[in-house]
Amino acid sequence: MKIDKDSVVTLRLTVSESTGKVLENGKTPVAYLHGGYDNLLPKIEEALQGQEPGFKVAMTLVPEDAFGVRDESLLRTISKKDFPPGVKVGGAMQGVNDQGEETIYTVLKIKGDQVMLDGNHPLAGKTLKVGVHVLEVRPATPEEIAHRHVHGEHGHHH
Repeated sequence: MKIDKDSVVTLRLTVSESTGKVLENGKTPVAYLHGGYDNLLPKIEEALQGQEPGFKVAMTLVPEDAFGVRDESLLRTISKKDFPPGVKVGGAMQGVNDQGEETIYTVLKIKGDQVMLDGNHPLAGKTLKVGVHVLEVRPATPEEIAHRHVHGEHGHHH
């Protein structure tokens, strides 16, 4: 079966930064629902469209095709008194950006009574090297399509 909209694709995915730092080693297969459901980066889905089990591809994704360019306007400094207890440097917390949208912030630094936060995705601004090996392709179930994700082995469990 060829990869097309509403197919479930099981693959091994390796991801590393351009520096060589490995982010995903590909040892554990993952499954996703193909066809614009935001379960995989669009450039990777585009490369897999029409392919079959056994297909392999290596690609380099620039920030615009991965997790976006860094946006310095997403940096925040808040008072430590407004900071939830138990969150440490490197941890994440939910907040609201300038547009009033819920945003996940990473704690960059705690200095005195100030906490510095970053609302960028941790991989924003990074060029990524991606390797994909397609293991299996099958039609999605109506429930998977309705839920917009894969159920069962290598997918989401309810």
